[in-house]
Amino acid sequence: MKVKLDKEKSEVIKGMTVHVVDTKKYKTNSIVLKMRAPLAKEDVTKRALLPYVLQSATDKYPTTSALRTYLDELYGASLQVDLSKKGEYHIITIRIEVANENYLSDQTPLLEQALGLLADVLLRPATEGNSFVSSIVEQEKRSLVQRIQSVFDDKMRYASLRLVEEMCKNEPYSLHVNGIKEDVESITAESLYAYYKKALAEDRVDLYVVGDIDSDSLTDKVSSMFQLKERNPITIADNHHSIEKENEVIEEQDVKQGKLNAGYRTNITYDDADYFALQVMNGIYGAFSHSKLFINVREKASLAYYAASRVESHKGLLMVMSGVDAKNYEQAVTIIKEQMDAMKKGDFTDKEIEQTKAVIKNQILETIDTSRGLIEVLYNDAMAKKSYPVDVYLQQIDSVTKEDIVKAAEKIELDTIYFLKGKGEA
Repeated sequence: MKVKLDKEKSEVIKGMTVHVVDTKKYKTNSIVLKMRAPLAKEDVTKRALLPYVLQSATDKYPTTSALRTYLDELYGASLQVDLSKKGEYHIITIRIEVANENYLSDQTPLLEQALGLLADVLLRPATEGNSFVSSIVEQEKRSLVQRIQSVFDDKMRYASLRLVEEMCKNEPYSLHVNGIKEDVESITAESLYAYYKKALAEDRVDLYVVGDIDSDSLTDKVSSMFQLKERNPITIADNHHSIEKENEVIEEQDVKQGKLNAGYRTNITYDDADYFALQVMNGIYGAFSHSKLFINVREKASLAYYAASRVESHKGLLMVMSGVDAKNYEQAVTIIKEQMDAMKKGDFTDKEIEQTKAVIKNQILETIDTSRGLIEVLYNDAMAKKSYPVDVYLQQIDSVTKEDIVKAAEKIELDTIYFLKGKGEA
């Protein structure tokens, strides 16, 4: 499959890695800043609060309405933040999307102004002395509590969270991306500002700029606007976890439909040679509508309202999610295990392999069709010790054999089964 790709240029400028993709594919320019630090219980909640405080106001635009008015002036530019986990790392993302001035009649230097705004958000937030603005912090604390609570109210997300908590009990990965509800109240505008200074000095910082841009003049602008100190970000070694016995956790709540989730250790991460075989294996096993879990648990046995699996590439986990009534619990667990055994025995056809490869390749191509998706793909590379340009990634998927898939499946071990069932159900 021939894919025309835009080249990424990367260089370290003043304490951060700047990635530029000069492309005419998108009508807007995207600027995305990512800050990465190890997941840690003492910091996770402050870190979950920080980006929302930063996006609320800057020194120049000291209220949320002033900042939003300025975004409107930039031809309706958007400013968003979010949080994610990749492996044992907690990642803050700050994203600005702005119209490309090359398509406008008045040639306002929108990209430069958007970069300047991002620099203000990151480096010159609204403050009161050595503290964030307390009213902003208090408001964002209330919103953070609601975000944490919303996971408990959404039982599909709750079951996924509880599986990870049980499976990774003594590992940083067990921490929720939005932090710990009980820790929110004790955060002050001063303590959050002190943590912000620490993150600014220590985090690994990556800046992505994607669009129809002049990369040489862009790096000069970045160099003058972003003055970060040199740093040696902390990196975490991969830990292999041996499984002594399968862990089963059954929890009762007032739910109408049971949630059966299973967690496997793949013993394979993004850096490993058999990572691509794992992707194809998971596609045949549970990721897509033609996969074994979907067909055998949901369609043939009519045991589940939904059944799927996904891989966490940087942590080496494979998660199964399904909606199952309590009376079907044992049978559903048996079928989930049987489908994994089938993968280990090579009990799948060449047609299934080809179909899965085609879906994976289409997914990748659809992902890089948006600048946001392209940046996520590139950031996976920045996180890993290996780099897979998209054309190489597609070739690697293509070259996976049946033997490779079986070999990857054989490394996978069931760690934990978690079942959330209705109260009083057998």
